[in-house]
Amino acid sequence: MTSSLKVSFDTKPAKADILVVFAAEGGKLLDAGRSADKKSKGALKRAISAEKFQAKKNQTLTIAGPAGTGGTHIVVMGLGDPDALSFRDFEKMGGTILGLANSRRAAAVQIVFSKGDLKKLSAADAAVSLASGALLSSYRFDKYFTKEPKEKKPTLKNLRVVLDGASAAKSAFAAEQARAEAVFFARDLVSEPPNVLYPESYANIIKAGFKGSKIGVTVLGMKDLEKHKMGALIAVGKGSIQKPRLVVMEYNGGDKKQKPIAFVGKGVTFDTGGISIKPGPGMEEMKFDMAGSAAVVGLMKTLAARKAKVNAVGVVALAENMPSGDAYRPGDIITSMSGQTIEVQNTDAEGRLILCDALWYVQEKFKPTHVIDLATLTGAVLIALGGEYGGLFANDDALARDLVAAGKATSEELWRLPLNDAWDKAIDSTQADMKNISGSRDAGSSIGAHFLQRFIQKGVKWSHLDIAGMAWTNKDRVNVPKGATAFGLRLLDRYVADVWEK
Repeated sequence: MTSSLKVSFDTKPAKADILVVFAAEGGKLLDAGRSADKKSKGALKRAISAEKFQAKKNQTLTIAGPAGTGGTHIVVMGLGDPDALSFRDFEKMGGTILGLANSRRAAAVQIVFSKGDLKKLSAADAAVSLASGALLSSYRFDKYFTKEPKEKKPTLKNLRVVLDGASAAKSAFAAEQARAEAVFFARDLVSEPPNVLYPESYANIIKAGFKGSKIGVTVLGMKDLEKHKMGALIAVGKGSIQKPRLVVMEYNGGDKKQKPIAFVGKGVTFDTGGISIKPGPGMEEMKFDMAGSAAVVGLMKTLAARKAKVNAVGVVALAENMPSGDAYRPGDIITSMSGQTIEVQNTDAEGRLILCDALWYVQEKFKPTHVIDLATLTGAVLIALGGEYGGLFANDDALARDLVAAGKATSEELWRLPLNDAWDKAIDSTQADMKNISGSRDAGSSIGAHFLQRFIQKGVKWSHLDIAGMAWTNKDRVNVPKGATAFGLRLLDRYVADVWEK
């Protein structure tokens, strides 16, 4: 976990570098703001008037060191219409406050919720959402810096939230803290360079990360993969000196008779494209081609930490796709664990190959009722949805609706994309059961989903999340600093909580 931010809740104010108070649209100060204004002899109202501050949602006004307030700055945070706010809005405010505090080189921030500020939302829940947003935004991957300038390091160490229901907020925040730590763990995995994170080392990190927890971890090496006839996973990984692995994580927190839900993640720790090699520019980004697997690992960590009442199994297929004398080739025909044969037409369509064996394995061994896979599968989904939505495919409408709802609730939004028999026929091969691409650029994300669907057994409810546009961000986003996002982790945890733990 790479965050040094400490969050606390209390009923009484204390000294802080920055005091944050709220105002409704039009610049109307709420109770704590009116109190601060009185202590500063009207400094807040004068600043609001002079700056024509409207206090729209997430708008801020910073006032330097008003006398009598005990801090270097007061920040007035706009709520807009308090009755129209959602918990997501407060998460965003948390990120805004964190950024503002670091820009002001503040070490401690105090946020005051007053009784009656909110009528439609619980103040305790709003406070937890705000603190969670600040915590998620505080992530940094800085382990490889040796001479980072002091001015680039964040200064905020303590975030103190003051409200009447402090004890309830503190208890509720414990679960959010666990989720944030799992998000940080997943972001760390995605951020690691490929000379550090490769199939064997990744498997070892997972084992170490779950040591002493209620998660059982099994690692399948080459001999195990050969025993299970996972020809597709083996083919993708055999061109590298770093041989593939399949890691299984089991968590049993539900009824013993309950069949598990399964989560499957693509873990290509580095993707050159293989013999169908990618262009050089941007190839360094292919270290995050394992982001789907990181989300699954982080999800399992979250479920165990919060003692989720569900039986779940997480499976991640790990491989490095490299060109060499041993690499698989376009034209090869490989046999998957399912027994279905695949004509390889492009070795850069490797994610679906490692996933097909992982999907079949988890269904054969654990008999789940639902299977959800996450993968940075296609560039086509980025063209279709940009960096705003993950692509969702499903063979069950209820599952799709539940996942979309969980995405909205967590700001990890999904957009359902279609499946169509014509696209399924497009991967029929004249020499094998199927080919791994259609040979056309049309409907690339749907083609990938149809390939995976051929490995879903009868009666199993399945969804495929193509997160290629969401796994990494080159700009700061809400609760997500530039870099690895851990997209999918929070939405799947919310899905489990809302659907499986009713």
